Amino acid sequence: MNPRKITINVADMGSDHCAGIVRKSLERLEGIETIETNSARKKVIVTASDESVTADTLRQAIERAGYEAGAVTTEGESLFWLTVPGMGSDHCAGIVRDSLQRHDSVVDVQIRLSRHRVGVQVADDALTAADLKKIVEKAGYEVSDVIEEGEDSDEDASEEAYLSNARKHLWMAMIPAIAIMGLMMPHMFWKPVPGYLFWIALLAVPTVFVAGWETHRSAWRSLTNRTANMDVLISMGSLPPYFIGLAGFFTPMTSFIEMAATIMAFHLLGRYLETRAKGRASQAIRKLLHLGAKTARVERDGGETEVSVKELRPGDVMIIRPGEKIPTDGDVVEGNSHIDESLATGESVPVEKQPGDTVLGATINKEGRLKVKATKVGKDTFLSQVVKLVEEAQGSKVPVQELADKITGYFVPVVLVISLASFLVWWLAPGPFIPILEWGAGVLPWVNPELAPLLLAVLAAIAVLVISCPCALGLATPTALMVGSGMGAERGILIRSGEAIQTFRNVRRIILDKTGTITTGEPALTDVVAADGFSEDEVLRAAASIEDASEHPLAQAIVRGAKDKDIGIEPVEDFKALTARGVEGTVDGTRVRVGTRKLLEENGLDPSGLEEAMARLENQGKTAMLVAVDDRPAGIVAVADTLKESSKAAVAALREMGIVSIMVTGDNERTARHVAGQVGIDDVRAGVMPEGKVDVVKALQTEFPGRVAMVGDGINDAAALKQADVGIAIGAGADVTIEAADVTLVTGDLIKVVEAVRLSRATFRKILQNLFWAWIYNIVAIPVAAVGLLHPMIGVIAMTASSLSVVGNSLLLKRAGIDVKRK
Repeated sequence: MNPRKITINVADMGSDHCAGIVRKSLERLEGIETIETNSARKKVIVTASDESVTADTLRQAIERAGYEAGAVTTEGESLFWLTVPGMGSDHCAGIVRDSLQRHDSVVDVQIRLSRHRVGVQVADDALTAADLKKIVEKAGYEVSDVIEEGEDSDEDASEEAYLSNARKHLWMAMIPAIAIMGLMMPHMFWKPVPGYLFWIALLAVPTVFVAGWETHRSAWRSLTNRTANMDVLISMGSLPPYFIGLAGFFTPMTSFIEMAATIMAFHLLGRYLETRAKGRASQAIRKLLHLGAKTARVERDGGETEVSVKELRPGDVMIIRPGEKIPTDGDVVEGNSHIDESLATGESVPVEKQPGDTVLGATINKEGRLKVKATKVGKDTFLSQVVKLVEEAQGSKVPVQELADKITGYFVPVVLVISLASFLVWWLAPGPFIPILEWGAGVLPWVNPELAPLLLAVLAAIAVLVISCPCALGLATPTALMVGSGMGAERGILIRSGEAIQTFRNVRRIILDKTGTITTGEPALTDVVAADGFSEDEVLRAAASIEDASEHPLAQAIVRGAKDKDIGIEPVEDFKALTARGVEGTVDGTRVRVGTRKLLEENGLDPSGLEEAMARLENQGKTAMLVAVDDRPAGIVAVADTLKESSKAAVAALREMGIVSIMVTGDNERTARHVAGQVGIDDVRAGVMPEGKVDVVKALQTEFPGRVAMVGDGINDAAALKQADVGIAIGAGADVTIEAADVTLVTGDLIKVVEAVRLSRATFRKILQNLFWAWIYNIVAIPVAAVGLLHPMIGVIAMTASSLSVVGNSLLLKRAGIDVKRK
């Protein structure tokens, strides 16, 4: 059978370490071709070619690894979540299920009775959200909301449910643990508490066994699946102390029950705080998901009707009033306005829109009433594509992380061996370590070298278990990528892969395509020169009037220039376009010619008086055209592809970062040199056709050390973008599905290239910092615990702090100076 892509949500797969364990468990299934894990989005994508690989077999494999599998969707199918408030019992759920399953295109129905939700998996495009709503309502139940998986907040709801569950277990563990501490302090430092052992053993039950049940269950599943995870260390660090402590009922000995309760309580505290912190790290993409409008006003049957955005179809004409969000991507068919596109571009200045212009869903209409024809809906919209690209970046791997991933795969088994070795050495041959404890006793209040060897062995073994933290290593990359990619999305910078973030560090040459990258890509009127006896306004009025009859881009640039100067355009008669020479016609009874020297000379006119000005303008890379009025040379109009306002500042900023800019263009050498000189570029490759740009990239990769980046428009530069070490597509607008580029910039602002480099470098620095501190922590902490200098209670606090420090350090990325001051 053909390979299928199956996506599974795994709410508690919070780090790359967890993702590695899930991957190992899935790899044991036959018929699986590829496995992609995305711990940032808590998703696993499996490509399977065997019919034996089903949603149930995948769920079971994930649960055997110690993790909870959520919604499962298959490529070619869609998953909808319906909220049915009146579905309050199994009887009601059965009626809803039966009604839905009567339709052949319904693949699966999942009931979540406690939340009044129904998950319906359907063959793609077979049933819409509106169809499913009607089916359930015909069964006698109201549907308050329908959400398509990946379109809105079921993922958020899943994360919120996970956080709520973590909060509940935290309180369940903390309250008894605090009570135990309240009994322990007077018992140790004042006088014995009657029945102390009984009370702490009783109080520890909800902490260790009830609140900690999911931890123990995960540990058991993980061990039986031969994929030991972090929960194994916590379970083995809390259960033995509790049961050893119960021996105190039969023989006098030190109690370990307080330790068991503290370890579990702090573990659950750490998990809750880590979940909250990771939620902050991914808040940018969550914000994107909630930016879209919920309803749309459309023209139906000659009137206006308000419908859910989910019911929009391409071709619908939407009516958007001032201050409203545009429901989905489309083209303006009526009205003029300014649109706040800061969502897409990061720029706060509203953009003018008129009929024929494209607008993006979730952007805001600032003024004027617009009619917009929907062109893209659902998963095809700009916003959905942005979310998809950001998810790809968050789930990608950075090469520097690969070694850490390999090591963390063996981390827990190695820690178990070290813990067992510590126990045996302390129990059977403690002599060599006693001097270390005697030294430690003078510095650390919890170190007591006079304890029995067996007690020291237990303390050392448990300390090794609970202080080890593979999660810190597993969180190092995904949390930094979550923050970095989110910051980029807010600025209109979409980084596709973690590899590009690492490669950016070594970029030393950046190739800039001239047209559309350094320049606007649209010709504009730059100069008007008047001959004796004429004014500049007269020359421009004559030229614009005659050129208004032409469709040529240079002609339209002259017309726009006249309109910008409020110069009136007169009607033209007897218009003629003369190949390779220019145009002529009659304006207000006067014969007007606009074109080359040859055009004037053919008509017996001498343009030599304007030759000096013509040569000067042409040397500046401009297209200069002579204007003749009433058989007299009247002046010159010049047109050129103008520089973008930010180009000069961007090139200067790149130079400050040690990156040399190289301009490549198909233009002639003279024009290219002039443009390059204006922005401060010394290295120019002129006369290069689109297919030759690949050769330029290859030559630079061979010629210079360091990496080479290429900036282009993502269409005719696609091959060169692919060849470059980092390909940057600029000015993608609504089309952000550019496969050739590693980085996509929504606007054509060259400053965004500088911001992309800064963001990538800052993100990579955070990844290196996270990996360094996570490694140092484990390399130092485990030996210290093994030689007996660390109490298990201190160990579990340190373990919690290490994970939180990695997440916290990633969040500090938000303070990095990414934005460029425009000069």
